[in-house]
Amino acid sequence: MQDDVLTQAKSLLKAYAGPPLKIMEVCGTHTHEIFRLGIRQLLPPSLRLISGPGCPVCVTPVSYIDEAIYLALEKDVLLTTFGDLLRVPGSKLSLAQARQKGAQVRMVYSPLDALAIAKQEKREVVFLSVGFETTVPGECLAIKAAEEEGIANFSLLCANKTMPNAYQALAGSADAFLYPGHVVAIAGTQCCEELVAKGISGVVAGFTATELLTALACIVHESAKQKPFFVNCYPRVVKASGNQAAQKLIADYMEACDSEWRGLGVIKGSGLTLKEPFQHRDARLRFAIPKQPGRANPHCRCGEVLKGNILPTACSVFGRACTPEHPIGACMVSSEGTCAAYFQYGQG
Repeated sequence: MQDDVLTQAKSLLKAYAGPPLKIMEVCGTHTHEIFRLGIRQLLPPSLRLISGPGCPVCVTPVSYIDEAIYLALEKDVLLTTFGDLLRVPGSKLSLAQARQKGAQVRMVYSPLDALAIAKQEKREVVFLSVGFETTVPGECLAIKAAEEEGIANFSLLCANKTMPNAYQALAGSADAFLYPGHVVAIAGTQCCEELVAKGISGVVAGFTATELLTALACIVHESAKQKPFFVNCYPRVVKASGNQAAQKLIADYMEACDSEWRGLGVIKGSGLTLKEPFQHRDARLRFAIPKQPGRANPHCRCGEVLKGNILPTACSVFGRACTPEHPIGACMVSSEGTCAAYFQYGQG
């Protein structure tokens, strides 16, 4: 049965002879899987895939890295972070380079790992809270545990993002979105359904070859009707109501705020910050972090890549001065970054 679906999807895509369609995948894992599976090579020239801001590390602004380094070097805070953030350049240093100058920075695999470190430390411990809806519940659980156990030396430096308003900011960048299955599995489909009324089209996609090709074929089929649409092409995981337990955790501890996205600027209501009862665990307030400069390398064009305006190969430093070993921009650092995908798999 699955083979039949895959064959039909391939046939529909290869036979497409309609007007040009630009489809934006809004998930770093989708970008890498599409490359790994050779899906771009199956598509006719009139179907163009572009990569959007689907990697939380990539959309985190330079100023956030500067804030984290300020905490480590000026406030003697022990920073805990996921690994991808370590080599993202700040205005002057990355976290890895700051560590060479004496900053205490430890890699962890979850916010609860960071909380466990705080239990063993006398100094302040800050978790670098970067991620979309998929990782925020874990951060809320860490705050919940810290409150219940009275662990006073633990806080978050928040740069969490939510996707709904970002889709609207990107509305003119593509004819349809390939929505990220993991995010919609948490948030539910309501946001995607509401975007249809605003003229924004898209489908939720899974991560196998069959799921990705079926989702793309669905976009082709629905686009022919010449009206906005939404289809859940990942029903085995994504339900209309989403993960209500995760949603409740977020609602209990976080609230919406305006947030800066690399390349997109400040998007209203697109971030998450701790609610008032928990703001004593907001590192920005706790340590009165001054405004940081956030000066990106002028040769880096990550912002334009994230908006889908250019391919990574159009950046003058791509694959030359900027490589995974010596990254200039966040899109080359992150394992989900578009530039890293183009470097690993070629221009395909």
